[in-house]
Amino acid sequence: MVSLKDILKKNWIFFLVIIIMFFADRATKEYVRIFFLDYKADTYFFNPFLNFVLVWNTGMAFGLFESDSHTYHILTFLITCIIVFLFFWFFKSHNRFEKFSISLVIGGALGNLCDRIIYNAVPDFIDLHYLDFHWFVFNVSDIVITFGIILLLFNDLFSKKYEQ
Repeated sequence: MVSLKDILKKNWIFFLVIIIMFFADRATKEYVRIFFLDYKADTYFFNPFLNFVLVWNTGMAFGLFESDSHTYHILTFLITCIIVFLFFWFFKSHNRFEKFSISLVIGGALGNLCDRIIYNAVPDFIDLHYLDFHWFVFNVSDIVITFGIILLLFNDLFSKKYEQ
């Protein structure tokens, strides 16, 4: 029987990734939230392609499907289920690259879930744009989750596990 101590000893680096991603996300969101409260600004122009603007996202990723309170509770429940599923997948996997990728997704998802619990919304603040075209406003968790999913896809597409 595998003990919790053995699991932590074997996977400590991945738990560290989850913790670092979670706190990096929380720190950037809190910094931006306080910055916009203190300076009572709507937008901070960083360069011709990047602005910082505080947007409270009550919908899904990138502000899609803005929701009312009933949808919010369903969304929060679904995010929690996804995180639990990812933890099970994490413990099932023996591939270190896959565990690292899942750790990124879990860390980012926990950051956004924490915001949904505290604020009933997720603060997004990174506004990439070119001239009048603006991408969806997003945050560090969104970047980490997206990167983790890309790594999982890369691992799945290019791993040799399907070759016979």
